[in-house]
Amino acid sequence: MVSVPTATGDAPVPDAANHLAFALVCLGMVLTPGPNMIYLISRSLSQGPKAGLISLGGVALGFVFYVLSAAFGITALLLAVPYAYDVLRVAGALYLLWLAWQAVRPGGRSPFQVRELPKDRPRKLFAMGLMTNLLNPKVAVLYLSLLPQFISPGKGHVLSQLLVLGTTQIAISLTVNAIIAVTAGSIAVFLAGRPLWLVIQRWMMGTVLTVLALKMATDAQR
Repeated sequence: MVSVPTATGDAPVPDAANHLAFALVCLGMVLTPGPNMIYLISRSLSQGPKAGLISLGGVALGFVFYVLSAAFGITALLLAVPYAYDVLRVAGALYLLWLAWQAVRPGGRSPFQVRELPKDRPRKLFAMGLMTNLLNPKVAVLYLSLLPQFISPGKGHVLSQLLVLGTTQIAISLTVNAIIAVTAGSIAVFLAGRPLWLVIQRWMMGTVLTVLALKMATDAQR
């Protein structure tokens, strides 16, 4: 069972190693195609980079909702339920392995090979970005199963650590997705004639996610 002190003299932030590891997981996940990436790329290719960025604004609001919900919910869970930390740790590891398989499985498709979407007004673009994120299972599992693995309960300030990690995830996701939205057209043209790049990217991502999953599954309880 995880013991979560209510206060200590340490700073209310994750330790450097956990923070860096979480940032790497977030980077790996945002680079793994999912509903958010596919929608943003589709929108950018169909209606231009500006539409992609407006849609990304809705995605960002969805992340804020998840951060606040998960931060308060996970804090209560760790305090109230025996072995909750271990359950979340195993669930997170299994989910990373599933993402690794999705990256390397036969028949995988590049998110830059997408269908055309109808042109929509900014308000609808924002709303669709928000709903795409709120209904994205990858984001829900990230916050409910993966995020707690990078908390140091012994330091106390669990809520503050969760908020710092959540803010880190949002910053990484928005930065990467903004770059993708702006450059989607150029990337699609580049990859169209270079299928080997797609294979390399998929296997590199699958390998990284597998290593992280194994490390998470074998880490001793904090």
